[in-house]
Amino acid sequence: MEALHGVINDINSFLWTYIIIIALIGSGVVYTLRTKFVQVRLLGEMFKLIVGSAGAKTSGNEISGFQAFCVSTASRVGVGNIAGVAIAIVTGGPGAVFWMWLIAFIGCATGFVESTLAQIYKLPKGEGSFHGGPAYYMKNALHMPGLAKLFAILISVTFGLIYVSVQANTIVGAVETAFGIDHAITAVAVAALTAAVIFGGATRIAKFTEMLVPSMAGLYLLSACIIIVMHIDQVPAMFALIIHDAFNPQAAVGGGFATVFMTGVRRGLFSNEAGEGSVPNAAATASGKHPVRQGLIQSAGVYVDTWFVCSATAFSVLLTGQYVVGGELTGVSLVQMSLASVYGTYAPHVLAVIVFLFAFSSVVGNYYYGEINIAFFEGDESGVLPSVIARNAMNIFRLGVVAMVLVGSFAELGLIWDSADLFMGFLCLTNLYAVARLGRYAFLALDDYVAQKNRGVAEPVFDPNIMPDLEGVHAWGVDKK
Repeated sequence: MEALHGVINDINSFLWTYIIIIALIGSGVVYTLRTKFVQVRLLGEMFKLIVGSAGAKTSGNEISGFQAFCVSTASRVGVGNIAGVAIAIVTGGPGAVFWMWLIAFIGCATGFVESTLAQIYKLPKGEGSFHGGPAYYMKNALHMPGLAKLFAILISVTFGLIYVSVQANTIVGAVETAFGIDHAITAVAVAALTAAVIFGGATRIAKFTEMLVPSMAGLYLLSACIIIVMHIDQVPAMFALIIHDAFNPQAAVGGGFATVFMTGVRRGLFSNEAGEGSVPNAAATASGKHPVRQGLIQSAGVYVDTWFVCSATAFSVLLTGQYVVGGELTGVSLVQMSLASVYGTYAPHVLAVIVFLFAFSSVVGNYYYGEINIAFFEGDESGVLPSVIARNAMNIFRLGVVAMVLVGSFAELGLIWDSADLFMGFLCLTNLYAVARLGRYAFLALDDYVAQKNRGVAEPVFDPNIMPDLEGVHAWGVDKK
């Protein structure tokens, strides 16, 4: 097993350092230019749409734009936003935060394009609901069913099973450390809570995350704001340090500028998920009059994840001064020490609650991506899955998720986590290929949306006839056989 783990690590190192990062940054730059900096010129529209769809009433199984945003945020915002950022600062120094911000800015354009495509090619599911994502536009628009099924299997296993087990392991560890509750008790409780949410279907998940995500993010941002206010005189110096160290790293940073740059870039890419093909699965489920609406909403999610939540961790660590570049104190322990300097003995309990909220929201959000893609196989008699499994795919998958919560609570997850990163690498490459092939349709939709807004149309309506090719477009008044 150690030999296998070593091989996987070597592949991951090469794949993420020399191929995927270049592909993600390159595509982000191209889409930024092709959309004429959509992440800047329509920034106000992004947050206007989020606020406008918050609390919107839905009927049947309909999912609002805000609910879809919360589902994707639930998956995107996890314990990595706490531990990962702290590790980045210790490994790459404060300058890594600057590159984390920059890569989020670039990733916004990629996030917009892939989520808009997911909306264009989503499929109606009945009672006002939809489903879709990369597997669906690979099959229906590109006519590559083999690639689509590969993607669906990879994302279902990676997010729906492996990442769920990792988050469950984090929850039981945090609860035991803070409150002394035995692993087994917490594991059973989390498994039961998970079952109660996921067996309720997509609508219950959307409503659950709509309630949880704002509370979760609000609590964490509030704790960071208190730290900022208490150290307000140090804020200008903190920003100066971040900018300075981005280009002139501290001597303790092994590898110099390259380490600072790569650490910040990888942290940003792993956190905001732009281009990885996960967020479009949630984007496709939203109802709306124009696909660009959800593209803009999900694009703003990149900012929320990195510029808000990751920055909250970075500011808490940097302003309290508990970190040492190249030191041994890192990850959640460093964040805990930073909070303890402000909140005293309550810090472990505060952080345990935050970790629980972040991790459990990720359990639900990660499962949801699996559910959408398992639906790709449900009832499929093509032979990819045995017929008895295909007929009962969804319930089998849900039972598997609950089982992985229990298994993950006790497992040693090093090999599993690295294997998931390998799967995620292939997800990125397959999705980026499809987005590159179809991106021009997202640009057309964006031009149409902006043109309608410029004419004074308050809520632009999508006319699929602006598309030069209607192949795969089924949810906008078109059903081309």
